[in-house]
Amino acid sequence: MRRTLRLLASVKPLRYLEAGTPTGLTGLRTHASPRATLLYLYSSTLDKLQAAPEHSVYRQSVEALTKHRMSIVESIVPEGYPAWQQKAAQLLQDHPELSQAARNSDGSHRMTVDIGGKKFIISHSPRQKDMRLREWDGERNIGPLLLGARSKEEILAHFPGSTFEPVTAAEPKADAGHNVKESTEERESKIQGLQADEASEDIPWVPEPKLTADQVSELEHKIGAGLIEEVISVAEGEFRLVDIMLQAKVWESLEEVPAEGQWVYFERKSS
Repeated sequence: MRRTLRLLASVKPLRYLEAGTPTGLTGLRTHASPRATLLYLYSSTLDKLQAAPEHSVYRQSVEALTKHRMSIVESIVPEGYPAWQQKAAQLLQDHPELSQAARNSDGSHRMTVDIGGKKFIISHSPRQKDMRLREWDGERNIGPLLLGARSKEEILAHFPGSTFEPVTAAEPKADAGHNVKESTEERESKIQGLQADEASEDIPWVPEPKLTADQVSELEHKIGAGLIEEVISVAEGEFRLVDIMLQAKVWESLEEVPAEGQWVYFERKSS
């Protein structure tokens, strides 16, 4: 589908797919890191399935499909991946704080998890919202603000129904046993804390190399389940479904034994 859109647009084929661009399916955008996401989801699903008995048909079928798709994803390696892997391992060794959960001032957060002998660094950045798409909150548009110094009468004429009260600065109050002014030690400790937070945020983490557009197409063809974003959506659903199936204990027998022939619907019997 992406290939058709590129041909219709009459543009030069891109080497890398741009994250966030339309895929051709409504509500589904191009994923930024499909390979790493699928490996994390598949590894997490296999790890959760260990809680189910080995004789469970559900566990056997999900494990078979998950391992098959995981092997396909692992077989396609982006360019420069071995060098990045060595650099990432060295960075984690030099900065052990990267292995701890951290939240930055801009709302983004990062955490490191170990699943099946593999280390995954999960990062989340808040989505930037377009101010133009925000819904109107019902506030009345009063027009442009008055510029320059204005009298009380002019302000009341421009803002009917408002009150005019002078604003006075509140006097600082001191609590019992505490000084209003911040001590030098407290100020220095706060500065050191801010510098430490800034230093932890400035650690130059290098993300995993991206798959080329041709590699993504090859991966989609080998899996055979639509776009890679659709495959990720299915993997996310299977990952959440494991908890429900484990809670229901689907491998156990039914509490009420079904009547004979209950599950036999419209069998074609030979005369």
